[in-house]
Amino acid sequence: MKLILLQKVTNLGGLGDKVDVKPGYGRNFLVPQGKAVPATATNLAEFEARRAEYEARARELSAGAESRRDRLEGATVTIAANASTEGKLYGSVGPRDIAEAFTAAGLPLGKSEVLMGEGAIRRTGEFEVLVHLHADIEATVKVVVVPEA
Repeated sequence: MKLILLQKVTNLGGLGDKVDVKPGYGRNFLVPQGKAVPATATNLAEFEARRAEYEARARELSAGAESRRDRLEGATVTIAANASTEGKLYGSVGPRDIAEAFTAAGLPLGKSEVLMGEGAIRRTGEFEVLVHLHADIEATVKVVVVPEA
C-alpha cells in the first residue's frame, strides 16, 4: 500500500515521504491516526498545495514536545505501592500509574508516552523510565517506588 506521510513516523519516514507499507498497517493505523493518506494523484496534489501548513504543524508539534522534554528531563515522582517487607510489590507499577503520578504533579503525560522496555515495576526502589514525546524526542524521568505506610 503506497502512502504519503503527513508527519514524521518513527522508523518509517518524514513529512511528505512516499512510503510502501503493509495494507493492515496503513489501513488500521497510519490513515485513521491522520499520519498518512493514500498516494493518489489528487492526494499528492492536495498535499503539495498544503505542504507549508503541514510543515508549520510539524514544527509546532516538535516545539511543544521540546518544551515538554525540558520540563520533564530529570523530573522525579514518588509512587506509594503495597509492598512486602522485602520490597517486593503485591501488584505492579505500570505506565498508567506513572502517567497519572506525573499528571497529578503538574506535568501532563499520557500512558502511551511511557515506555517500559523491561515491563512493569515489581519492587521498591528508584527506576529510570523513558518517555517518548514525539518521533525523535525522548526524555528520561525518575520514578521512586516506596512501600505504603
